[in-house]
Amino acid sequence: MNAALNPEIDGAAVLPVPLEDVRGKLTANAPLAKLVWFKAGGNADWLFEPADIADLRLFLGELAGKLPVMALGLGSNMIVRDGGVAGVVIRLGKPFSKAEVLEDHVVSCGGGASGILVSSTARDAGVAGLEFLRGIPGTVGGFVRMNGGAYGREVSDILIDCDVILPNGELVTMPAADLHYSYRHSALPEGAVVTSARFQGTAGDSVEIGAEMDRIAEARENSQPLRTKTGGSTFKNPEGQKAWQLVDAAGCRGLMMGGAQVSEKHTNFMINTGDATSADIEGLGEEVRRRVLAHSGVELEWEIQRVGRT
Repeated sequence: MNAALNPEIDGAAVLPVPLEDVRGKLTANAPLAKLVWFKAGGNADWLFEPADIADLRLFLGELAGKLPVMALGLGSNMIVRDGGVAGVVIRLGKPFSKAEVLEDHVVSCGGGASGILVSSTARDAGVAGLEFLRGIPGTVGGFVRMNGGAYGREVSDILIDCDVILPNGELVTMPAADLHYSYRHSALPEGAVVTSARFQGTAGDSVEIGAEMDRIAEARENSQPLRTKTGGSTFKNPEGQKAWQLVDAAGCRGLMMGGAQVSEKHTNFMINTGDATSADIEGLGEEVRRRVLAHSGVELEWEIQRVGRT
């Protein structure tokens, strides 16, 4: 559609999409701190919450790659920098948050569905193999992009395929093999949005599945600072080693920078003690990396996604 560009609104970047074509919720200069677990960070130039797949396809097609696009799930494994995020942030809401069980123990779920919902849906239908999703805070879209994993399993173990809307608005189905999974990484195109996925389970007993999910929930509760402003696992586990052990050995347990602190309960978690900026949090992570490298010679890699303007 040939339409005039929308004017700049409240200082946000010009949006090359006719506003009258948008059925979902579109917000300029949208605060993101409230949408991420750390409760820190700047605004998105634009935040778009599409009404459905057709709405998202039309929006991205009109956008035509003219602005950067980033998908946001529950914000559980992310630092949004204080300068905010350029371009458009896509957040999949209720229309993308369903999960259902198909034939042959396949679980189909929207990109905005949480790990708890997906694993609980599978449990109720007697589908085993998805229990570990109970232990990953986040949504299906994030799991698929980052090959989310916990308790010995990863999304690459169960993913059949996923539906993805590319930055030009094209809807494609990508089999798991095309994502070329590795540890916490996939080949999903930059700016692509996962709208749904199919996971392969096996026949199981609902009671046993529920018991395993309860075990996972209890293990997380006992070992992780869940009731704080945190971002999940900060660093990837190096080959054959545990990141938390390296952080602890380097003397970083309880280390603080501004309002950010390395958790004393689990040293591969950082927490916002109340008034941390994202610069505090990221700076603390970099200081931990420096100390670990100096102590053990291991260069830790970030697992938390860091986005936005510095």
